[in-house]
Amino acid sequence: MAKQIGILGASGYTGAELVRLLATHPEMEIAALTADRKAGLDMGVVFPHLRHLDLPTLTKIADVDFASLDLVFCALPHATSQQVIRDLPDTLKIVDLSADFRLTDVALYAQWYGHEHYAPELQREAVYGLTEFYREDIAEGRLIAGTGCNAATGQYAIRPLLRAGVIDPGEIIIDMMCGVSGAGRSPKEAMLHSEVSEGIHAYGLPVHRHTSEFDQEFSKDAGREVKVTFTPHLMPANRGILATCHVRGSVEAVHGALASAYADEPFVVVLPMGEAPATRHVRGSNYCHIGVIGDRIAGRVRVISALDNLVKGSSGQALQNANLMLGLPEVMGLEAAPLFP
Repeated sequence: MAKQIGILGASGYTGAELVRLLATHPEMEIAALTADRKAGLDMGVVFPHLRHLDLPTLTKIADVDFASLDLVFCALPHATSQQVIRDLPDTLKIVDLSADFRLTDVALYAQWYGHEHYAPELQREAVYGLTEFYREDIAEGRLIAGTGCNAATGQYAIRPLLRAGVIDPGEIIIDMMCGVSGAGRSPKEAMLHSEVSEGIHAYGLPVHRHTSEFDQEFSKDAGREVKVTFTPHLMPANRGILATCHVRGSVEAVHGALASAYADEPFVVVLPMGEAPATRHVRGSNYCHIGVIGDRIAGRVRVISALDNLVKGSSGQALQNANLMLGLPEVMGLEAAPLFP
């Protein structure tokens, strides 16, 4: 029998992406979809591109029979997730796509997100959901904290280098460009087409919240405190993230460490030396492409990574984790090729 799946917050971009991915999953069946403000509507009304699917009607969270579900994806806004998840059955498997359980230190969470943690007792069991680095823990976990899409893109480029000791941990600069869907579906003046098109601008300054994830995870890998310089930019595209990471080390050692680390990974592709990735080559897929390019100044290296923020950066990563949690093949439902052009 197929695993019964619920999606809480199905009216957002990540919720819709989960539905798109799960629609053809051979071992999972969507049994519940929630969207409190759109409760009572068909998913095809909220997202016409999903109209052909036979899906449950959107309901309120309070109306879901959680005892009948094997796993839920929580695609709710930050802070809301904590309050909802703490009231769910403690036997239910959960993959949370918000930022609510990403930081292991609840005091640090309060510092970065501006309010106390509403479920500190759950934070202790949360597993950070960057699949390639926490695969065994995720498979045994009950509550998985999905990474930030920006954070995932930078970590794929940098973490193997810190673990291999081939770069200077004190000199990491990450410049990143992200498509507008990374800001979610809620109406925002700054996200209007006329405000975004025909231009690129930096945002989240002076310090973006995802910096906290970089510092937390990079410090683990380096065995010392690491603080990165991270600047995100909004680009006039619907999907995609491109991170250009500036590090100090040998270009041959950097490329070798990445190629070795990801040699057996199904979704992370290290390109030939000197080749740069592009967001259009991973669009709509669960793949991350990484390129390594030397600099004209000896000892400096650029590592460039690209992924789709809604798939590998969020919903695809969540499904990859759910597969592990439910004892299914990790790649199931995720091997579709990127969309091009």
